[in-house]
Amino acid sequence: MTDTLTICRPDDWHLHFRDGDMLAETVPATARVFGRAIVMPNLTPPVTTVEQAAAYRQRILAQVPAGVQFEPLMVLYLTDVTPVEEVKKAAECDFVHAFKLYPAGATTNSDSGVTDPGKITHLYEAMEKHDVPLLVHGEVTEAEIDIFDREKVFIDRYLADIRRQFPALRIVFEHVTTAEAVHFVREASALTAATVTPQHLLMNRNDLLVGGVRPHNYCLPILKRRQHQEAIQQAVIEGHARFFLGTDSAPHARNRKEAACGCAGCYSARAALPLYATFLEQHNALDKLEGFASHFGADFYRLPRHQDTVTLVRKDWVVPEQLDAAGEAMVPFYAGQALPWAVG
Repeated sequence: MTDTLTICRPDDWHLHFRDGDMLAETVPATARVFGRAIVMPNLTPPVTTVEQAAAYRQRILAQVPAGVQFEPLMVLYLTDVTPVEEVKKAAECDFVHAFKLYPAGATTNSDSGVTDPGKITHLYEAMEKHDVPLLVHGEVTEAEIDIFDREKVFIDRYLADIRRQFPALRIVFEHVTTAEAVHFVREASALTAATVTPQHLLMNRNDLLVGGVRPHNYCLPILKRRQHQEAIQQAVIEGHARFFLGTDSAPHARNRKEAACGCAGCYSARAALPLYATFLEQHNALDKLEGFASHFGADFYRLPRHQDTVTLVRKDWVVPEQLDAAGEAMVPFYAGQALPWAVG
């Protein structure tokens, strides 16, 4: 049994920093471990232009600890009225790396998102032409569709057609949560990938609902049945190169999670790499961590792998019960639980 594990510095290919005072917690928590991160644009107002992304990027960089090398990879938020010209501008910009499709109302700060993903084919065409990846929150939002079925319906109604119509478009199916999503990515071309969160690897809907509602395990897309969890686990355990690390770390104040209408999101940034290592070791697949965390995402985004390393040390480490974020209490994912690995 190894007591240390050194891997190429990892990247987080899906995360939420938020903005303002919250950045003082979220940016250092990620930058101390990860070399780069795909930064979600669902602020209020959303980041829809290259100019807005440039300003947000500077606010992030201002919070990177001294002596730490970290690169935020910016993403633009698609709307019904995103101009085609913005796609070309993004492609010519060295710090914008993708566009994000949020179906309107699907998750936090998504009200300005796309009302009908089937009606912005001109934007998919432009992204394909200029080789700008499309990142997808793959859920429909109609009230009559059961929340546990919304990912599957999105695949059937929209994503399969987008994949077929635009074969040269790079697509990342973000935070996959179902066996159907895993199957879709497996069967699609090499230009289709997926990010995987710690919560969807380590938990299923029993962890949300059995013994009482557990608001700090509530995220969107929502945790699914064990059979879906196992399909995601298998893709990661076998080292499939188009499934890679994306925490979807999403901070919310404690009083906004423990509420009559609680917010969706798990804040995992401080514990992310130990969480993934713990999962893989439980399944005798710790050797798959480096590919999943450090290689596959960089390769898909056509960015160089890092030359420096990060070391995990085998020692009991307890995730804090509570953090201070922007002057408010925040409960992190896995709060109070002991993990067998810590970042050295």
